[in-house]
Amino acid sequence: MIGFIQQMINGLSIGSVYALMAVGYSLVYSIMNFSNFAHGGVIMIGSYIGFFCISLLNFSFPVAFVTAALGSGILAIIVERVAYNPLRKRNAPFLYFIISAMGASIFLENIVVATIGPTFRTYPPVFSATPIQIGALTIGRLDVLMFVISAISLSILVYIIEKTKIGLAIRATSYSSKGSTLMGVNVDKVIFTIFLLGGILEGIAGVLFGMKYTVYPQIGAITMKSFIAAVFGGLGSLQGAVIGSILLGLIETMTSGYFSSQYRDLIAFALLIVVLIFRPTGIMGKSNEDKA
Repeated sequence: MIGFIQQMINGLSIGSVYALMAVGYSLVYSIMNFSNFAHGGVIMIGSYIGFFCISLLNFSFPVAFVTAALGSGILAIIVERVAYNPLRKRNAPFLYFIISAMGASIFLENIVVATIGPTFRTYPPVFSATPIQIGALTIGRLDVLMFVISAISLSILVYIIEKTKIGLAIRATSYSSKGSTLMGVNVDKVIFTIFLLGGILEGIAGVLFGMKYTVYPQIGAITMKSFIAAVFGGLGSLQGAVIGSILLGLIETMTSGYFSSQYRDLIAFALLIVVLIFRPTGIMGKSNEDKA
């Protein structure tokens, strides 16, 4: 029973960070109807920003954390303006957006390899490595931190989407871009906002994953798991992205704990195939023939 609870805690920790990334996918998809695969590059840059702020600039963790989040948000906006905005102005097919997104991600990864190098880097110790002991249960402090920060970040996002004027504009645009334009909504401003919000979430995820594992140019590949979670929950649904991420995190940790860690990726991608075959709209997604 202790082992089961331990795996549940680990799954919630990993799943909550997957949720940060999956929500970023869903935000973009809900407005622009394509999957932004450049998220991997943004997460990688955010992880590096946090690392260098702490290790080289000697920033405190909160300052480095905020700097990485804002840096990733700005980078996401730049990617949108350079890689997507010209295509959007020309009403290019959605396939062009996906190709451009993959190109942007590869560009960011390779420019880091060329300038910083492919070396694996480890975050300096920020918090005590001593776990929290509750009876026979051992909980890692970083796991608690990941879950708490992710929960707070997602709660703030929900507040913005549900309670603010720009959130109302985002919801209106996700329902009908043309209709919201006719009602006076500035769609360009909405797109700017969702990329900023998504980029900030990616930066937060990059720092948390960098702290838990290591920082390296290919760390953005972890976004494939969040994409699976977003599809599982339903692309375009923020609630679905969170639910899908938590479920995927639990499935992975249970697989690692009770079978073998070699099977965790196999299970994740098998889940993607099953969902696409039997329920392509996901748990809470809506049918959309343009899904990509």
